[in-house]
This record gives sequence, C-alpha cells and structure tokens, in this order.
Amino acid sequence: MSIQTYQNNSVETASPGELTLMLYNGCLKFIKSAKKAIENKEIEKKNTNIQKAQNIIRELMVTMDQDYEVAKEIMSLYDYMNLRLMEANINNDLEILEEVQGLTEEFRDTWKEVILQTRKSVHQVQGGRA
Repeated sequence: MSIQTYQNNSVETASPGELTLMLYNGCLKFIKSAKKAIENKEIEKKNTNIQKAQNIIRELMVTMDQDYEVAKEIMSLYDYMNLRLMEANINNDLEILEEVQGLTEEFRDTWKEVILQTRKSVHQVQGGRA
C-alpha cells in the first residue's frame, strides 16, 4: 500500500474529531515549513506554506459548530490567527509565526485531550454493557 493510499484511507475512515486533529497537525506542519523558508530566504515557499496554514484556519472557521457559546471565543481566536499569518507573510516575521504556532499547538493539544476523554467515556459505557 502506498503512503498516498494510506493517507487517503486515514482521512476517509477518520472521525470528525480525528479530522480536526489532522487539520491542526497540518497547520503546524505548514507554519514550521514557512519558518524554515523564511530562514532560507525562500520567499515563494514561505508564501505558499503560510497560505496553506491560512486555508486550514479558514476551514476550521467554516466547519465550526456555532451552537455553543465557546464557539464565538474560538472563532475570534481563529480570526486573530488568520490575521497574524497575513502579517507574518507580509513582514517575513518569525516571531508572529511562533505565536500562531503556539496557539495552534494549544488548540491541537486540547482537542487531542477531548478525543481521549471521549474514547474513555465510550469504552466505559460499552464495557459496562458487555
């Protein structure tokens, strides 16, 4: 099985929570690539990677469930992150990329914990019935 096939299968079989986790990880990958591109003075590569990170942030914004009160706070943070990525792109600013990377890591780590807690709850409920 090729890596591409494996990745496609992973996405197709992932739960919505796992897909969100993949988006955070992808965003982090693109931010790190953009930082490296700035350091190597590869402006086109930096631009491409920051735009990919922005696309992921926008995807997270579009797919967010607005029924929860916390969604408004998260949405404003996503909006802030998107604006900061634009600034980082315009100014080739590593510090801003560090800041957005930190925020993305916090979201990712929190999301990972939510998935773990959800799995524990599901297994406990299923285990209690068996």
